[in-house]
Amino acid sequence: MALKEYAIPEARPLPVILLLDVSGSMGVDGKIGSLNTAVKEMIETFKEQDDSQAEVHVGIITFGNSAQIHQEIIPVSEASWNDMQANGSTPMGASFDIARELIEDREKISGRAYRPTMVLISDGQPTDDWENPLSSLLNSERASKAFRFAMGIGTIDDVVLTRFLDDPENRVFNADEADQIKKFFRFVTMSVTSRVQSKSPDEPEIVKPDPDDFF
Repeated sequence: MALKEYAIPEARPLPVILLLDVSGSMGVDGKIGSLNTAVKEMIETFKEQDDSQAEVHVGIITFGNSAQIHQEIIPVSEASWNDMQANGSTPMGASFDIARELIEDREKISGRAYRPTMVLISDGQPTDDWENPLSSLLNSERASKAFRFAMGIGTIDDVVLTRFLDDPENRVFNADEADQIKKFFRFVTMSVTSRVQSKSPDEPEIVKPDPDDFF
């Protein structure tokens, strides 16, 4: 009697969506350089993970001269990094609209996907309407269930970042120096890789690296 052939289950996507400020102010004090390095290192670390159960998919939205998709959401194994350039204002609200459309697009992020991780980085205040776009994002089916992280760079009012988190138990990280951007991304990277390695990647209690270890 021949042994039955069993198909190896295909890894489920684990989406990671970055919303990154690339306004003109990010071009001073080494901020854009540190951000480019941090994202590149994060992608390379994700590529090293065992993806038998969960495969990281990375999508990147930038907002500067305009809000746009810098990298379509794709399996991290296919990702290659192109540095971002800093210029323009801070159309953060428009980036929220793009993020909502992306995260709810079942062709780009399948129904099999694990809960997404969303990361927002900014060194200033939005220069466009942001309240309605952010509310629409947070009330959308998938984004409302996402693990969310936020970092403010420099001395800024973090009202928008706090609203993005929408979680009293979560905190906005603050970077006073460009090097702290890299430390923040190491924290996010550890959070995501802990999910990749878990038997239950959708369980929130596994995402608990201590942020004080990174600052």
